[in-house]
Amino acid sequence: MTVDTSSRWISLHQHAERWIERLRPYAWLWPPFAFLLGALSFFLVDRQQSLGALLALGLLLAWVLLISENLIGRFLARRGSKLLPGTVTSFVAQMIHQETLFFTLPFVLATTVWSSGQAAFTLLMIGCALLSILDPLYFRLAQRHRWLYFIFHAQCVFLVVLVTLPIMLHLTTGESFLLAVLAAAFFSIPSLSHLMRPKGIVRWLAILGLITVLAGAAWISRAWVPPVTLWLTGSALSPGFDEAAREPRGEVALTVQALERTGLYAYTAIRAPRGLREKIYHEWRHEGELVDRIALVIKGGRDKGYRAWTHKQHFPENTQGDWRIDVMTGTGQRIGVLRFKVVEESQNAMQADGTIRSPGGIPGLDIRRLLPGS
Repeated sequence: MTVDTSSRWISLHQHAERWIERLRPYAWLWPPFAFLLGALSFFLVDRQQSLGALLALGLLLAWVLLISENLIGRFLARRGSKLLPGTVTSFVAQMIHQETLFFTLPFVLATTVWSSGQAAFTLLMIGCALLSILDPLYFRLAQRHRWLYFIFHAQCVFLVVLVTLPIMLHLTTGESFLLAVLAAAFFSIPSLSHLMRPKGIVRWLAILGLITVLAGAAWISRAWVPPVTLWLTGSALSPGFDEAAREPRGEVALTVQALERTGLYAYTAIRAPRGLREKIYHEWRHEGELVDRIALVIKGGRDKGYRAWTHKQHFPENTQGDWRIDVMTGTGQRIGVLRFKVVEESQNAMQADGTIRSPGGIPGLDIRRLLPGS
């Protein structure tokens, strides 16, 4: 490396350190700003697809910058140049972790089915987001608990791919999840090699084996992860259905005799990014046991959700008891759930009246009315 190049690199070091010192007092503004960007991307994913894709692209570029800085720094170090100061690289890494966690948090919060194991995943993500803004805990993790920091870093890679790919490339939930797992595994190789410092083929095989095990565990646990770009906007139960209007019709008491006579329609409206086409399932369960699994194909882009329904006409002999209809992706991630109970006597029966009800939560907030052009 020439003297001129080396001096310019040293000058870059000095400028970077000065800018970090100037920005540090305002670093607390970054997490709420990233959360706001994530919320805007979430709520505008249909109405302003290009804006959502642009915000997602910005997040991906930030990760490219973080990964490139590490690789370029090592490359230059081999040629006699100094690495960027630790304060600079730590600050940049923390900012990108904060951006990732707070940008993706609205997607995770809004699509979580809180009565399922997804709640544990979402609470974990909230904990990671809080950890990223508590400097003493974050830097203690980064400096003293490298294995935990490695897992934290891999989780951030997983989240950024999981959320951005369906918005940008219209990939299905299953495709995005698989690529997110592979991306986390791939970008874990430099971190693991730094931790284990492999000097032979055995160590490298151990690293690859560990990454394979972790990737397999992530894939197996996919039912605990919310389908971050699919969510239920409305659901209803009814004895009839107007297919032309795509609306539930009629009212019936949920008794054994009524269901044998009319059957039951399950209506769901599912919102998804424009351009997405995905197969989902209505899984009818009686007392927790799967009775029917009916496939549906949904398409993204409708503001109030793609309207899909199933009609169950044949019920088991012992129909009484608790019923649940799980709305699932092809990879087993729960989008939503409908519950009802069938009894013998009509005076104690629930009513299936065709009323479309919102599941509540963040997607239920009609924030789009507050946005320009609504």
